[in-house]
Amino acid sequence: MRQYEITFIIDPVLPGDEMKAAAKAYEKLIGDEGCTIVNIDDVGLQQLAYPINKKNSGIYKCIEFQTDAGDVIPKIELAMRRDERIMRFLTVKLDKYAIKYNEDSRNGLIGTNKKASTKKEPEEVKTFVRKDDLTLIEGVGPKASKLMRVSGITSYTALSAKTPNELKDILTKGGPAFAGIEPSSWPDQAQLAADGKWTELNKLKASLVNGIVVVDAEEE
Repeated sequence: MRQYEITFIIDPVLPGDEMKAAAKAYEKLIGDEGCTIVNIDDVGLQQLAYPINKKNSGIYKCIEFQTDAGDVIPKIELAMRRDERIMRFLTVKLDKYAIKYNEDSRNGLIGTNKKASTKKEPEEVKTFVRKDDLTLIEGVGPKASKLMRVSGITSYTALSAKTPNELKDILTKGGPAFAGIEPSSWPDQAQLAADGKWTELNKLKASLVNGIVVVDAEEE
């Protein structure tokens, strides 16, 4: 049984009912194709790593599912390409490590303090822990973000602690699809993100060309 994860972004300017209809349409399509849905993650409104159709945010949704054969994937992707409500989508085939990571994350085994969890909080207090979004780092797309997390790099701080050579080794082990990615600026970007210095981060990202900082000759 193969397991996939498809993440898609819905246009945020759509009416609420149409947003829900778009999301439900693909849940139904996946189910109608004989797939078993493992998990549905309604991430909600998120900032985009770069503008799409002049929009800086989108409604993220992620569906994890199992199927006996992969021939259903082209059908789903074709439907999304034709759907004007869908801004972007990405399908990832999950290996055993990614599947375990997702299961552990859903079961609260990642990013939680076991000692603290034994203390009962007042019912009126609800705590939400939001993962660091590694795709906000220039050059880290959804697939590279998944690879980083599977490799144990789940936060801006963890990413900033890695050297470019260490990151290059991880990308190399990920296969040919990651061969052309240049991670030399990732630690610096991640440190700015970890410190909450978003203005400085955006300036750094604007100076990058193919992942490398380019200094204007007039500034030298």
